Amino acid sequence: MSDLRNDALDIIDYSIKAVLPDNAVKEAIKKRKLPDKIVLVAIGKAAWRMAKAAHEIVGDKIKSGVVITKYHHSQGKIGDLKIFEAGHPVPDENTIKASSEALKMVSNLSPEDTVLFLVSGGGSALFEVPQEGVTLEDLTGVTNQLLRSGADIVEINTIRKRLSAVKGGRFALLCKPAKVLALVLSDVLGDRLDSIASGPAYPDSTTWEDAIRIIQKYGIQLRPELLKVLKNETPKSLDNVETEIIGSVSRVCEVAAERAKMLGYEPMIFTTTLDCEAREAGSFIAAIIREVVTSSRPLKKPCALIFGGETVVHVRGNGKGGRNQELALAAATKIEGLREVVIASVGTDGTDGPTDAAGGIADGNTAQKLKKKGINIESALANNDSYHALDAVGSLIKTGPTGTNVNDLIIALCK
Repeated sequence: MSDLRNDALDIIDYSIKAVLPDNAVKEAIKKRKLPDKIVLVAIGKAAWRMAKAAHEIVGDKIKSGVVITKYHHSQGKIGDLKIFEAGHPVPDENTIKASSEALKMVSNLSPEDTVLFLVSGGGSALFEVPQEGVTLEDLTGVTNQLLRSGADIVEINTIRKRLSAVKGGRFALLCKPAKVLALVLSDVLGDRLDSIASGPAYPDSTTWEDAIRIIQKYGIQLRPELLKVLKNETPKSLDNVETEIIGSVSRVCEVAAERAKMLGYEPMIFTTTLDCEAREAGSFIAAIIREVVTSSRPLKKPCALIFGGETVVHVRGNGKGGRNQELALAAATKIEGLREVVIASVGTDGTDGPTDAAGGIADGNTAQKLKKKGINIESALANNDSYHALDAVGSLIKTGPTGTNVNDLIIALCK
């Protein structure tokens, strides 16, 4: 079984390395003739790595710049760029301090200037200046409610952008009359540009009516004043922005399939838009595994089933975990006793929920090992405590910050 686990971890490691943003950023910049005056603004979990790549190509043209990333995701100085670390998935005081610095840098620019805007997942929390009448406490309160509600990322960002002075296309307006070149690593299913990092430099397709529906759907509690702010309309068109997506979950799944084939498995990419409840996804993927084992459908062994996307968790307990860990733990009960099968689920950014793990891995022996430790899987899931359960049997996957962020990758192997 250890060989199978090693193969799953090998595929994950290989796939993530293949979609690191370094080369993608460099290629996108090389094919353009950028002016001699550039302001660089990089936001998100991959911001440091994207900024480093850009600096290596056009560092002599950058007159000022700021990098805003998650705590522990910076890897040191990059020329004269100002580097900030801030809160994620909930903004904090450092978020506003860093974002305000970015706004200073893009104020009073000329039509000859270009803002090189490097965007990656996590930008919604890491790039924030509240709208007038909105406080940091408002933002953290609303964000926490949304994260616990089971709302998907598009719904969450629909609310976030309307409480923000920089999201929903508003940052691009603040850069005028300068042009904005946005290079984007997508962490949103379907690569919806107005939702990636809440679309600071992209026209917003949502309306205030959408926002109100989401608030009502999930029972989000807001001060009456915030309901008024939600009705402030976002820009629906922008004439100073060019945008390119340079990485996505589709690519990481394609690379995973290539690597699985190299290792002797017949691969199949089932979907790159998995977006259901995490534990339901774990049970569903386990059901497919059982079908393969018992009936050789839809693939014959040895095979690799590949899924990309971003599941959700309704947080009802007070345990520790993340969606990938919850998926793996839920799968463990459904593949109990099966030989030569493994399911691994990770966040490509190296962090899953508010934990130091990227995700989890389960095989046919995991459930039995948990029972021997006195751990009840259903109780752990009910308390959203997948981290401690998986940790007890050596089934957490820890990669550390990877430098990229293109949703989640799930690998299921059958030998």
